Amino acid sequence: GTPSILHATQFKRIMAALRLSFDFHPDMEHAIELDPRTVNPILAKTLSLMGVNRASLGVQDVDADVQKAIGRVQPIETVIRAATLLREVGIDKLNFDLIYGLPLQTIETLRETCKRVAELKPDRVACFGYAHLPQRRANQRLIDEDSLPDADERFAQASTVADSFIGFGYQPVGIDHFALPDDALAIAAREGALHRNFQGYTTDRCHTLIGFGPSSISQYPGGYAQNISDVGQYSKRAVAGDLATVRGYTMRDTDRVRAGIITALMCNFRVDLNHAAPDMEFSDEMALLRPLVADGLVEVDNGIITATEDGKPLIRLVAATFDEFRRESMHGFSFAV
Repeated sequence: GTPSILHATQFKRIMAALRLSFDFHPDMEHAIELDPRTVNPILAKTLSLMGVNRASLGVQDVDADVQKAIGRVQPIETVIRAATLLREVGIDKLNFDLIYGLPLQTIETLRETCKRVAELKPDRVACFGYAHLPQRRANQRLIDEDSLPDADERFAQASTVADSFIGFGYQPVGIDHFALPDDALAIAAREGALHRNFQGYTTDRCHTLIGFGPSSISQYPGGYAQNISDVGQYSKRAVAGDLATVRGYTMRDTDRVRAGIITALMCNFRVDLNHAAPDMEFSDEMALLRPLVADGLVEVDNGIITATEDGKPLIRLVAATFDEFRRESMHGFSFAV
């Protein structure tokens, strides 16, 4: 879903409720994700009046055949109109979200998508790999699996996106983000101050992230909690004044250390285990890294792990070796691209 399915009056009610419960910093970044097809003058003006100053637009791909294949038809003119409306009301910090690995997508269509997006000069661009999970998402069962690119093609597509945006003057941020050089995210990446949570890269150092609504995940210094996914059950609990949390995880000290290692790798492509985990031993992890070292993807020197230029696109694979919950299911490179 998208927040922009809500009417302007519903947005106002939500913001009023939040302001009753939280103190809002006058200089806060107030961001929202929007479907370009739903952006209209009334919505844009309402968001501006409520203090929204950054918007993320779901672009996906501008090719008409790809859009039809995924059931999301939105001509580039729709994206242009949405961006123009938002900028006219002062919401001039824009992020565009793209996806590679889509059905019928090719290197050529991706290059054209990158070109058209760069012409609109969003401050940030994120390009994520499409995850085909028809067993979980009913709408994906309509997609012809033969039209999906294989792992090698996905890797080539991701490289094409990176080369394109670097060529258009964007700075790469981590593995799947790009930002204009004067954007806060790009500055943080250059200064080694980048952070990452389960929503992506950020400049926010806060360890608390509170999620509202069905299936939302909250992050606390002590762990994680997730709300029930079923909308009806969530609403029933909320109306009754009950907590909607259905599962959670309490972080152990070793979890925090491993999280720090993974964050350093994902943000900086480098970690010093002597500093990050002086009291822990990682012989199993080093054994898993040996094939990557042999392939020239990673360098290991006295506890300092660094991804090479060839290895940076596969940094997820490196980070996964330090994830106790993930490494047991590692079967190669496919999940990394």
